[in-house]
Amino acid sequence: MDADQVNALRILLGSSGWLERTWSFARALRGSAPRTPGGLLIVGTPDEEPWHLAAHLDQESQLAGVPGLAPTLVRWDPPPQGPPHLRVGIARLEEARRGETLFVVSPQAAPAPLLERVHDARRTGATILALDQGDPDLDDMAHEYLCVTPEAAPFSFDAAQHLVSAAAGEPGPARTGPRARLARLLDAISGAPPDS
Repeated sequence: MDADQVNALRILLGSSGWLERTWSFARALRGSAPRTPGGLLIVGTPDEEPWHLAAHLDQESQLAGVPGLAPTLVRWDPPPQGPPHLRVGIARLEEARRGETLFVVSPQAAPAPLLERVHDARRTGATILALDQGDPDLDDMAHEYLCVTPEAAPFSFDAAQHLVSAAAGEPGPARTGPRARLARLLDAISGAPPDS
């Protein structure tokens, strides 16, 4: 899906409420993105790897100049040969810690082994985000989640991934006024990334 298709989808969904929901979720994703690449872990289920969403987030990271949006694709059964970025195995979730974000993309109910790893990552301080089709067990563990059920037609799970990645790369609304200046000053002092 290219930029024109994303814009057409935005027009189609204009009054549905989905744009606001995906934008809000994307703001949470961008806001929780670590300051350095590699700390945004994206994982799917053993049957469905979110490689397409990972590629879009990597592209948005480069275009927006937000290195923390460049995800690490965590795979259930990575090939032993191949590029290093495709060989990150599920054991990486055991190393998840405070300051990192685990983004779970699950088009079906998350299996027990995934839920266990999500629980452990949350317990060690990682921020948990979930994009799913209605998984109460996963949603209960997530700090933020976006649920896209099949009944949400014409809005699909695939469309949600495209809108979330596109919105994550966009800067937030301009902040003006004395409070905004104070917030920018505090961000500069604390080292918080702009527009997050």
